[in-house]
Amino acid sequence: MSYVTGDDRHQSALLPPAIEDYVEKTAPVRAIDVFVNQLDFSALRFGRAVPASIGRPGYDPRDMLKLYIYGYLNELRSSRRLERECRRNLELMWLVRRLAPDHKTIADFRRDNGAAIVGACRAFVLFCRDQGLFAARLLAIDGAKFRAAASPIRVMDRRRIAEEADKVDARIASYLSDLDKTDANEPADDPDAIAKAIVALKERRVDLDRLSARLDQDARSLVVDGELDARPMGFGRGGKPPSYNVQTAVDADTGFIVHHEVTDEVNDTRMLHPIAKAARDLLEREELIVVADTGYSNGNAAAACEVDGITACVAAKRSVNNRGDGTQFDRADFTYDAAHDQYTCLEGRLLRRKGGVNRNGYYYVSKDCSGCALKPRCTQAEVRWVSRHQNEDALERMSARVVADPGLMRQRRCSVEHPFGTMKRMMSGRFLTRGLPATRTEMALSVLAYNMIRSINLRAQAS
Repeated sequence: MSYVTGDDRHQSALLPPAIEDYVEKTAPVRAIDVFVNQLDFSALRFGRAVPASIGRPGYDPRDMLKLYIYGYLNELRSSRRLERECRRNLELMWLVRRLAPDHKTIADFRRDNGAAIVGACRAFVLFCRDQGLFAARLLAIDGAKFRAAASPIRVMDRRRIAEEADKVDARIASYLSDLDKTDANEPADDPDAIAKAIVALKERRVDLDRLSARLDQDARSLVVDGELDARPMGFGRGGKPPSYNVQTAVDADTGFIVHHEVTDEVNDTRMLHPIAKAARDLLEREELIVVADTGYSNGNAAAACEVDGITACVAAKRSVNNRGDGTQFDRADFTYDAAHDQYTCLEGRLLRRKGGVNRNGYYYVSKDCSGCALKPRCTQAEVRWVSRHQNEDALERMSARVVADPGLMRQRRCSVEHPFGTMKRMMSGRFLTRGLPATRTEMALSVLAYNMIRSINLRAQAS
């Protein structure tokens, strides 16, 4: 018995005469073609949306956008890889009609049309909403860390900056000393090379001063050399790699990404209201229901969401009284009297507010804890203090919604984790570009590709 054999490479064959015949009728590449063709490129402010009347003809931005969407959909993000695929990938030959732009042209398109690409991603969300693919009855908000292009060894603190600055100054002084040699028996090795080295070292010294100034400007302890927008983020032991915090608002029913944002926030504490409001504005809703995990617990955000008609469902993240043996009374053991703005302890003693707002909250203190039988289980200090957030009522209402409906957190987990897993696979977990503007463009392409394949799957399930 022999193997299945292929055709002889030199044998003449009667192949289909048109590239159209090589692409299946249900191939995702056809959806890319239809969507991009119906976009208003002038309104989105793409470069060369209208061809110039003079000069050498350029590539149509529609073809370039199709190329990038296809690339991110198929894990082909590099401009050089896209350049190669244009010459050997039948679907791409069909999509861009056998055009083969060079890698620099491809990379320049992404760099020069960032805002327009983000607009195209939003346009697809609105298109799918109008087609009834999602209703956005409940949005799940979550964040994930995506690695920056910069290496972890480029993370620097004040000590490393100062040490390198001293080394640079010492080398500059050494080179200057070489240039000052005038003795005929001890000539300088290469005056031109030394002069160039001094210029390079002075430029590096300016960069180090810029890094130090960035630490002072943002009150940071760490800065990423070569990518100032990135910040060390992550969990676990050891050094944190330079990353960006990507936020998404996902339709809980369909897993469709309604809104996303790339930020340099190291955690999610301040992101609930900005992401929820942006999603509400995008959908043009008067009201919106959102759910998020405890990382988004924030009293100010809870109050801001209520003002903007957003019903937030987030379990409150409370501090724990870990003094003593860890069994002392917590704030939950005290009763708050809103009418008189005071707390009452288990022994019936009052804790009244002391001073003004401090770190978004107020402090309440007992006047006298002496003689209290429960004092050893309450505090090791002379008197007991209790803190209360200035928007505690909004925080409690937000947390109560989760307690009343435990299924909300299950819906959050089932909807918001899958998009991040898919996009991290598509992007290999990291960005290729540097800086917030460029990474926002790259993430918009990734979200657009994810939403496009998600919409195709939803249509297939409905049919």
